[in-house]
Amino acid sequence: MITYEERLARAALTRVVEPGDVHAGRVLRRYGAEGFLQRLRDPADDPEVFDGTGAKRVAGWRLRAARAEPRRDLDTIGGDGGRFVVPGDAEWPRQLDDLGDTRPVGLWARGPADLRTWALRSVAVVGARACTPYGAHMATTLASGLAEEGWVVVSGAAFGIDGAAHRGALAARGATVAVLACGVDIPYPRGHAELIGRVAQQGVVIGELPPGSHPTPSRFILRNRVIAALTRGTVVVEAEYRSGSLVTARAAARLGRYTMGVPGPVTSGLSAGVHELLRGEATLVTEAAEVIELVGDMGRLAPERRGPVLARDLLAPDTARILEAMPAGRPTPVSEIADRSGATPDDTLVRLYELHSLGFVERQGDDWRLTKTATEGANARRGGT
Repeated sequence: MITYEERLARAALTRVVEPGDVHAGRVLRRYGAEGFLQRLRDPADDPEVFDGTGAKRVAGWRLRAARAEPRRDLDTIGGDGGRFVVPGDAEWPRQLDDLGDTRPVGLWARGPADLRTWALRSVAVVGARACTPYGAHMATTLASGLAEEGWVVVSGAAFGIDGAAHRGALAARGATVAVLACGVDIPYPRGHAELIGRVAQQGVVIGELPPGSHPTPSRFILRNRVIAALTRGTVVVEAEYRSGSLVTARAAARLGRYTMGVPGPVTSGLSAGVHELLRGEATLVTEAAEVIELVGDMGRLAPERRGPVLARDLLAPDTARILEAMPAGRPTPVSEIADRSGATPDDTLVRLYELHSLGFVERQGDDWRLTKTATEGANARRGGT
């Protein structure tokens, strides 16, 4: 159980250290968040506690620690309907622990979706900002195909391929997660304010930086490790040789996730980086079915889907209500399930994707139906066969 003091200390540290700072990660692992913050605020503390970190870096930490106001940040995110998720919370995606000392201190989040359950069946779709019409078409098609099969599409909300991936998932009334390199209350790029708002309404927007924080070039690169670790695999759709998308893909490969690339014209510089990946660690894919063939049996982040991950009786009340509203034996539209449960259509869709990740429901076109597992579970609860 995470104490309020621990949460408060971690919130403060998101103001103090930059995302992915391995020096900070070592100190955090050794002393915990409260111990780290206490030592920063004690100017007489022995510098050896900082594991040989440079004096200039520690001085910067101390200065920012003195200015941090974590209670205000937690109040701000709460006022926006968001939350601060930390290691040890039920919602924390445990695959992020694979990042070791570069693991996020915590994640600021906006949106109704449960990040842990959505991440169990997620794929990253990333690529060039200045993409071609071909690249945008492929990203949209891949994302909508993945969403139609019940997979969550994760991307960075940038122009180009990222935006096309989010829109493709949303157009299919599917699930999507945006990972930002700034505060989750700062829509960036500004031209995607409406898109990011839609993701926050229907899915979840997450970031390592506290409210009000603005992006920097280094934060975009560091953000990519979270996208790579959060998902089962990364698909790159168009990327030049020097591209942040290749950073994401290579981080995914180092973490043991699948890396995939969509081929393009050999005469296009925007395909050069993808083709370089395909000559090495990546697998060529051209449609959602090929992506699912790879990641569906990966088994690194969750056990094989032979039944529910959580017992039916342990579902959150709002999620259980959606499950109870599902009629047996036939596919049902989201609107009907929403009417039967008393929830909004958007919230119903969020809960259906959680239930899909846990093996209770499956998607058929625009409709949803109970799986055999869910039906057998309901019979068992009633004492039936």
